[in-house]
Amino acid sequence: MSQGRPLEFDPQLALYKAMEVFWCRGYEATSLQDLLTAMAISKSSFYQAFGSKHALFERCLTLFRERQVGAMRAALERSPSGKAFIRQMLQSAAKEACSGAPPRGCLIMNTATEFSGRDAIIADLVGQGAEQFAGVFRTAIERAQAAGEIAQDKDAELLGRYVVTTMSGLKTMAKAGMPAPAIDQVAELALAALA
Repeated sequence: MSQGRPLEFDPQLALYKAMEVFWCRGYEATSLQDLLTAMAISKSSFYQAFGSKHALFERCLTLFRERQVGAMRAALERSPSGKAFIRQMLQSAAKEACSGAPPRGCLIMNTATEFSGRDAIIADLVGQGAEQFAGVFRTAIERAQAAGEIAQDKDAELLGRYVVTTMSGLKTMAKAGMPAPAIDQVAELALAALA
C-alpha cells in the first residue's frame, strides 16, 4: 500500500506556526484556512501530516507545554534564588501588559477557559501542563525554603499550585487590560504571601 508522497515542508516548523495561531486566536476562532496560510501548506499536506485540526491542536498544546516548562527550568537554573525566580515569573505578566503587543496569556490556561473541561483529551493535556508548571514552582519554593526565603513548614506543592493559579489570573487580567503597575502590585502581594 502506498504511503503517499513525502512531505515537502518542515513539519516541526509548521507545528510552531500553528501553535502561534492557536495561541493568538484560540481553538474555535482558528479556521482551517488560518492554519493552512500560517503553516504555508496545502490541505492535503495538512491532513497527511497532522490528521485533523483537533489532532494538530493536541500536538500544539504538548509543544507549548514542553517549550514553557523547558524555559522555566532554564530560568530557574539561572536565577540567583528560588524567590527571585518566582518574582520574575509573576512580573512577566506586567511586562506582557506593557509590551505594546496584545497580551496572549498562556496557551494552556487560555485553553482551560475556552474548553471548560468539555473535551477529555484537551482537559488531560491542560491538566498535565498545569501540573508541570506547578512542579517547576515547587522546585523553586523548595530552593527558597532551603535558603531561608520561605518558611520550611509551608507546603511546597500547595504553594506551587498557588503560584500557577496566581500567574494564570495575572495573565488573564493583563489580557483584560489591567495596567502593568496594578499587575505588579498584585504580583508583589502574591510574593509576600509565600513568606
